[in-house]
Amino acid sequence: MNVEAVVLEGQEVRLEPLTLEHLEGLCAVGLTPELWKLIPSRVENAADMRKYVELALREQVAGVSLPFATISKTAGRVIGSTRYMNIERQHQRVEIGCTWIGAEWQRTRVNTEAKYLMLRHAFETWKCHRVELKTDSLNQRSRNAMLRIGAKEEGIFRNHMVVQGGRLRHTVYFSIIDSEWPEVKKSLEEKLSAPPAAAH
Repeated sequence: MNVEAVVLEGQEVRLEPLTLEHLEGLCAVGLTPELWKLIPSRVENAADMRKYVELALREQVAGVSLPFATISKTAGRVIGSTRYMNIERQHQRVEIGCTWIGAEWQRTRVNTEAKYLMLRHAFETWKCHRVELKTDSLNQRSRNAMLRIGAKEEGIFRNHMVVQGGRLRHTVYFSIIDSEWPEVKKSLEEKLSAPPAAAH
C-alpha cells in the first residue's frame, strides 16, 4: 500500500487533501450541534474545529490517517470532511470514518459518491483486502447508510468508547472485503447513475 495524498474526483464531489486552509469553510457548514451529537469528539466552535483538523493532520504525518475536505463541485465550496484511518499496511486494510457533511447536503448523492471514490481507491489502487466502517449503535441513520452502500454488519463492540457526557458507546462494525467489491461497485455505480432521489 503506497499511501500518498491524492485528489479523488467524481461528478458532484471532490475529495482533496485536508489542510488548515479548509478551516473557514469547515466552520461555515460544520458548527451545528446536531452534526456532532453522536460523534465522540465535540466540535462547538472554530477553536474546536481547528483542533479537529490539526489532529487529523498529525495522524496523517504519523501515517495512520489520510484526511480529506469534501468539496461540492456544484456549490464550489467545502461541505464536510472524511478520512481513511487506522491504515494497516501489513494487513492491507483501512477504515473509512470521521465522515460528516453539512445539513444542506445530507440525503443527497454526495455521501454515496464520496464513499464510492474512497472504496474504489482502497480496493483498486491500494489493493486492500478489507475496508472497515463503524458507527455508534444509536446512530441509525449512519447504520442504514452503511448497509445501503453494500457493507456487511459484523457485530457490536459493547462499551467500546467513552464519549460526550461520559456515555459508554456501543460501536457497530461493518466491512466490505475485496471479493465483494465488484458487486458493491456495480450497485454504487447504478445508484449514482440513477435520478438524484434514488442515489441515496
